[in-house]
Amino acid sequence: MDILQELQYRGLIHQLTDEEGLAKKLSEEPVVLYAGFDPTADSLHIGHLLPILCLKRFQMAGHLPVALVGGGTGLIGDPSGRSTERSLNTEDVVEQWTDKLRGQLSQFLDFESTVNPARMANNYNWLGELNVITFLRDIGKNFSVNYMLAKDSVDSRLSNGISFTEFSYMILQAYDFFRMNSDINCSLQVGGSDQWGNITAGLELIGKSTGNKAFGLTMPLVTKSDGSKFGKTAGGAVWLDAEKTSPYQFYQFWINTDDNDVVKFLKYFTFLTREQIAELEEQVKQSPEKREAQRVLARVMTELVHGEDAALSAIKISEVLFSGNVETLSGREIEEAFKDVPSTELSGDEEIALVDLLIAVQAAPSKRQARQDIDSGAVSLNGVKVSDVEKVLQSSDRMEGKYIVIRRGKRNYYLAKFV
Repeated sequence: MDILQELQYRGLIHQLTDEEGLAKKLSEEPVVLYAGFDPTADSLHIGHLLPILCLKRFQMAGHLPVALVGGGTGLIGDPSGRSTERSLNTEDVVEQWTDKLRGQLSQFLDFESTVNPARMANNYNWLGELNVITFLRDIGKNFSVNYMLAKDSVDSRLSNGISFTEFSYMILQAYDFFRMNSDINCSLQVGGSDQWGNITAGLELIGKSTGNKAFGLTMPLVTKSDGSKFGKTAGGAVWLDAEKTSPYQFYQFWINTDDNDVVKFLKYFTFLTREQIAELEEQVKQSPEKREAQRVLARVMTELVHGEDAALSAIKISEVLFSGNVETLSGREIEEAFKDVPSTELSGDEEIALVDLLIAVQAAPSKRQARQDIDSGAVSLNGVKVSDVEKVLQSSDRMEGKYIVIRRGKRNYYLAKFV
């Protein structure tokens, strides 16, 4: 596989230094490359997927990827792509988050390969040992202030102000590239387009300090055709941690992809062949109402991040909620499916009248309205319509002895949990 041609086909090259030189090097030998991930939270999110999967693509092409977790730079804060200063986190918090990110990254890269195993690194190992004299004399002297001010990550912050702490971030990341190049012969750094200034600073430091030839490659900023921010939902960021964004919610994010974006996302994020993508693209044109491309994208991405079982469960939940047959869901699937709907805990020992249940879960504002909704057939319990306004619910009416899923109308769900 010609990896650069593959990345070009998928639209994954935004900027590249010395394309001819890099293509030659990639064709001659396995190349060590890296991408950095700062621990700014306790989980990666889907905005990190592009560089992660870029490393995976290079590994599949026979090269040697390194996932660098920024245990050191995470204590400083990257100004790239931000209009305000980051909050500084304590060392113990950054250390905890670093460990979690390392675990997540290991899901995507093959560290056990006997041919071209991936590696993990932590820049705290060298940044934590730097003293200020060494930093200023041996590293800082290679960068003029004018050079740094010209970088977008700094220039865009000048009007609002930038601390010396974040101003120095570029030099620290440049030093990362220098150390990776010196220590393990790493000659390529990849990252998002907002990292271009930091990457080229690393090339500058390597060139001045060693004369070695290194390369940089950035991927485009992922955008949505409607102008909304990629990776955000009404509930916030879409995380890779199943505890923060459930597999069902993750699946729903992808299946709701707009027709104008789905082919681009298939190219960006999946490992489907060109032929498979072309076939799905044709289906978007000919039968957009079937949303087959979105179904494939959602299934493939959920399986990639959360595994086959989680993907199948997410598909099942989606189909069940569409049909209303919620009685087929397990307790875990109920918790996952209704994570974002109003949930009410009730005493597990008590019977409860249906009218009172609707009031308790706030599905109806009054008993009069509750009776009217029941009588008109607007209320379903665990997927079954009820019409008896005098109905009293027993423990036998609960799914797995604990749950009652209430649906009022076509789309309004409520969850009662008896504890």
